[in-house]
Amino acid sequence: MADDNTSTAPAAAKGYEPIPFAKKHRISVEDAKAILAKHGSDRKSADKEGRRVSL
Repeated sequence: MADDNTSTAPAAAKGYEPIPFAKKHRISVEDAKAILAKHGSDRKSADKEGRRVSL
């Protein structure tokens, strides 16, 4: 059996999904997708940008 380490990665190492991210920051899914494409798996900077957009 092949080792699949993706299921054991910590949550902080994984990126966001667009819909939950959009709901969290109360922004459109399109904005969420753009932010996540720009920031990748960097959750801290994605959250910061999400807060900026939601204002």
